[in-house]
Amino acid sequence: MSRLVPPHGGGALKPLLLEGSARDAAMEKAKTLPQVRMTSRESCDLIMLGIGAFTPLDGFMGQADWQSVCEKTHMANGLFWPIPITLSISTEQAATLHQGQEVALVDDESSEIRGILCVAEKYTIDKGLECRSVFQTEDIEHPGVQKVMEQGPVNLAGPVQVLSEGAFPERYKGIYMRPAETRALFEAKKWRKVAAFQTRNPMHRSHEFLVKIAIEILDGVLVHQILGKLKAGDIPAEVRTEAINVLIEKYFVQDTVIQAGYPMEMRYAGPKEALLHAVFRQNYGCSHLIVGRDHAGVGDYYGPFDAQYIFNQVPETALRTRPLNIDWTFYCYKCEGMASMKTCPHGKDDRLLLSGTKLRKILSEGEPAPKEFSRPEVLEILQKYYADLAEADKVEVKLHKAATG
Repeated sequence: MSRLVPPHGGGALKPLLLEGSARDAAMEKAKTLPQVRMTSRESCDLIMLGIGAFTPLDGFMGQADWQSVCEKTHMANGLFWPIPITLSISTEQAATLHQGQEVALVDDESSEIRGILCVAEKYTIDKGLECRSVFQTEDIEHPGVQKVMEQGPVNLAGPVQVLSEGAFPERYKGIYMRPAETRALFEAKKWRKVAAFQTRNPMHRSHEFLVKIAIEILDGVLVHQILGKLKAGDIPAEVRTEAINVLIEKYFVQDTVIQAGYPMEMRYAGPKEALLHAVFRQNYGCSHLIVGRDHAGVGDYYGPFDAQYIFNQVPETALRTRPLNIDWTFYCYKCEGMASMKTCPHGKDDRLLLSGTKLRKILSEGEPAPKEFSRPEVLEILQKYYADLAEADKVEVKLHKAATG
C-alpha cells in the first residue's frame, strides 16, 4: 500500500491517454470527425488530462462546474477545484455541433490531432466573472485575462480521449514525467513526505534556500518546472533545465532532489494558481507545495504572500497537499549568507533581495550579476544564453537593414 498522499478526489489516478491498438483505432476515427482547434493553453490542459495530472476530471468542464468553480472554488459535485478547465469555440462552429457528437481536438499550432471529445454541452460564459474569480482583475494587460478575453464565446464540454502528448516526451526526454512515474520514483526512494517546488525560472539563491529548507524537514523535493508556453521574456525550458541540473549536481546532497517538468501553460493567476498547483502536485504524489513570495504572480496584481493566505480557506479534507509557507528570503551581507525575515535581525540596507525578474533584467542588459544572486555555474549558463540572444538580435537587425536598404 502506497505511503504517498492519494490522488485528488481520493481514488486512483485517472489518466485519459489511450495507448497501443486502442489509440491507433481512435486516431483513425478522429481523422473522420469534425475538427475543433485548441489554443496552446487548451492543448496543454488536454495533455494534463491525458497523463492523469488533472485527476479525477474526465474532460472539459460543463456550465454547472464552470459556475461552481468560479463562485465557490469547487465543482458542482463538491470536489475542490480552483480554476475552470475549459475549451472554447466560435458561435458559428458551435451552431454546427450537437449533443452526443464526437469531434477531433486539434492543436492549433502543430495541426496535430490530440484527442476526441464527445459533446455533452455547449454554453456561453461571463468572461468578466471568470477573470475576477481566477485573476482578481479584468485588466486586459494581465496575460491571463488577455487569454480568457481572446477565447471563443462558447464553451464546449464533455469527456475526452487523449491521443497524443505532443512533442513534450521527446523534446524534454528525462525531464518530462507523468504522475504515475513520479509516484513510482518516490516509492522506490521510500519517500513519503515530498515537497513540490514550482518554477518557471532558473533557480537563484533564494530558490535554492527554499528547497533546502524543505529537504531539512521532509524526505525529498520535486523541482517541478513548467514546460508549456510562457510570456515574452521568460527563459526557455531547455536553458532552465541545464541551469537547474548543474545546481542540483553541485550544491545538493545526492538523492534529495528530483527535477521534472509538466506540460501546462502558466496562467499567472497568483493565489488561485497556487491552489491549482497544489491540486495536481497531489496527483504527482507530493504532500507539500513550497509557497514563497509572489507564487505564480505577475506584475503587481497580487500581494507578496496572498498565495499563502488563500490556503487558510481550504480544509485539509478538500486538498491533501498542503503549503509549506516560507517568508521573504534574501542574501544578508551581515549574516554572510541566505536568511529570511524570521531569521535575520538586520536592516534592508544589508539585504540583497533576489527575484527571477530582477535577475532576467540584469542579464538581459548585459550587466554582471552579483555573486550572491546565483551560483557561478548557473550564472555562466544564463550569461551565455543572453549573449547568444543579443548576438541573434544583432544579426536580425543587420538582415533587416540589408533587406530594406
